[in-house]
Amino acid sequence: MEDLGDIAWPPEPIRTERLVLREPEPRDRTAFIELLASPEVHAYLGGPRPRDEIEREMPETPERWPGSFVVDLDGAMIGQILLRRATGHSRPAAAGKADLGYMFLPRAWGLGYGVEACTAALGWLEDTLPGEPVVLTTQSANAGSMRLAAKLGFTEVERFEAWGAEQWLGMRSPATPSR
Repeated sequence: MEDLGDIAWPPEPIRTERLVLREPEPRDRTAFIELLASPEVHAYLGGPRPRDEIEREMPETPERWPGSFVVDLDGAMIGQILLRRATGHSRPAAAGKADLGYMFLPRAWGLGYGVEACTAALGWLEDTLPGEPVVLTTQSANAGSMRLAAKLGFTEVERFEAWGAEQWLGMRSPATPSR
């Protein structure tokens, strides 16, 4: 994966009804460690990394790069949204397209934050790179991620085997409204 190319970064924080999408800050380090070490978050992402390893490797300010948004609720990080270019994607239908990824802390699951945050990030992408199609890959067994993809307007392109599990590849055309 690569960044999105020649775009102005960082944007002004993106505000929704309940959330702010912004760049990582030093205060987010603990939440990033929690996110990356969570067995629940990484159940469909190859498993969590050891907390002590993450603590050693995590810089004081988590890495900032174009397309990486912290999802902030009331001044605290609850998740991350990643928009990257899928240059090395193994599936031809996804190669070179914008790729949406997301991770939320378990305490934020089931409250609509994923739809709200991803809709805002996709709106930013449409304003920044008009006409850009977006792909999303998730394990088909990840029911929560599959529901989120459907709510965001992604439609199935294909299913394939990778990393020992069935994967789902969806695409969202720029004109696809979210619900």
